[in-house]
Amino acid sequence: MSPSQNPAFLEQFGPREAMEYDVVIVGGGPAGLSAAIRLKQRAAEQSREISVCVLEKGGEPGAHILSGAVMDPRAINELFPDWKERGAPLNTPVSEDRFLFLTETKAIKTPNWMLPGCFQNHGNYVVSLANVVRWLGQQAEALGVEIFPGFPAAEVLYDNKGAVKGVATGNMGVDRDGKPGDAFQIGMELHARYTLFAEGARGSLGKELIAGFKLDAGKDPQTYGIGIKELWEIDPAKHQPGLVIHSAGWPLDNATYGGSFLYHLENNQVAVGYVVGLAYENPYLSPFEEFQRYKTHAAIRGFFEGGKRLSYGARAITAGGLQSLPKLSFPGGALIGCDAGFLNASRIKGSHAAMKTGMLAADAAFDAIAAGRAQDELVAYTSAFEQSWLHEELHVARNFKPWMSKGLYTGTLMVGIDQVLFRGKAPWTLHHTHADHECLKPAAECTPIVYPKPDGKLTFDRLSSVFISNTNHTEHQPAHLTLKNPDVPVSINLAKYAGPESRYCPAGVYEYVAAESGGERLQINAQNCVHCKTCDIKDPTQNIVWVTPEGGGGPNYSNM
Repeated sequence: MSPSQNPAFLEQFGPREAMEYDVVIVGGGPAGLSAAIRLKQRAAEQSREISVCVLEKGGEPGAHILSGAVMDPRAINELFPDWKERGAPLNTPVSEDRFLFLTETKAIKTPNWMLPGCFQNHGNYVVSLANVVRWLGQQAEALGVEIFPGFPAAEVLYDNKGAVKGVATGNMGVDRDGKPGDAFQIGMELHARYTLFAEGARGSLGKELIAGFKLDAGKDPQTYGIGIKELWEIDPAKHQPGLVIHSAGWPLDNATYGGSFLYHLENNQVAVGYVVGLAYENPYLSPFEEFQRYKTHAAIRGFFEGGKRLSYGARAITAGGLQSLPKLSFPGGALIGCDAGFLNASRIKGSHAAMKTGMLAADAAFDAIAAGRAQDELVAYTSAFEQSWLHEELHVARNFKPWMSKGLYTGTLMVGIDQVLFRGKAPWTLHHTHADHECLKPAAECTPIVYPKPDGKLTFDRLSSVFISNTNHTEHQPAHLTLKNPDVPVSINLAKYAGPESRYCPAGVYEYVAAESGGERLQINAQNCVHCKTCDIKDPTQNIVWVTPEGGGGPNYSNM
């Protein structure tokens, strides 16, 4: 029984109004907006009418979008062949690739002729993905797509046969106790012939659907990374538009998967960030502090000295690849983009994949609607993906993450053999065997890591970083970071793993403080949350559950 059918819900909140659409899309990122645009394009081609609605939990399309990003234009070329004339913000073609292996004191540059194709970016563009998404939103609205920003989908709705029939938005103006406040506004139901879920990595509704329909049966566990990013304005004399630098090695140890990106955009701006695989073992590791340390390397810090940090953000990314993709469709809908996990970890690129899957799902949904169907399974979407260039690309990349999980040196050697010698077509496929939350070792088996204090010029603390992410949540709303069992953080996480949530969170949400009764308790500063989803992924007991806060809450990324 859904909450909306529960007598207690009806007594407390009353019935919800419903709106009907042909297609409802949850998430206004690259996948969701590309799907919406493609549906409207197909309708225009055939002189048909199709109603399309996009729900976006951020205050506007792009507000919650965070990526490096170097963008492969292959998908946008298909969606809008005239994107340049339309003014798409792909302004900086890649001019140079550098790949560095870092030790604490040295930087070893890999000769470009030795770089596998996945690390070569000729023909790609350094972009602000948030700005690309804002542009996609404008194109979608011009085609007649209804976009509702600030309205997160909080509940999946099912019909009496168990098929997805739409979603409901969250209630607004509910107080901390879950009761209607003075500004209460009940959520809205949106019913659709098909519902596409494009929430990004570890989407809360996608997680429910994968479990409920057993979409991950027979698949490898999904594996994730946490990406932490800053945007800087640097000295014009140090700026090289289109320069792309990646690194591996220090400050992480050689057994921990991760690496950096440093991209020169236009206007003397540089995007810099660090990705740490969430299968790491040492509970004392802090991805945020590792990123701050990275910027102090002699080969890196010179870019930023004399510059100004403009913005900050963090987001989990899916990295499992083809082996970890769930079944894509189910009665009434489908998963697209990073809600399913289409990122190509070897290329550190996902926006083109998200756009392509949105387009493929849109084609399947449009054809089904044109044939008079509704709320059945879009099997044509899966078939189209399996025959697409994206499937071929992900097949070539399928062994990258499993090899790199075996350590920097072994992984680098084997990726070289896999990608250069076999060109990604080796006669074997490696597999992920553990979910990320299963990988932490007890603190007693690990060495604590002492991180240097931030200097406020090159390196920073969490709270000053969250401040420039423009993160905000309405006061007095129920916490969207929930615990299945409130005793677990102290009895297990703190006792066995030394409280890892206080370190893996890049926003200072979780901290252990003195309890009035003695000992310590976990304090959750939900107002700091940048919606990265790391806690939902890495919590060793899976006791933390991330649910949608009120609409418009969270970060408000500009040019990120």
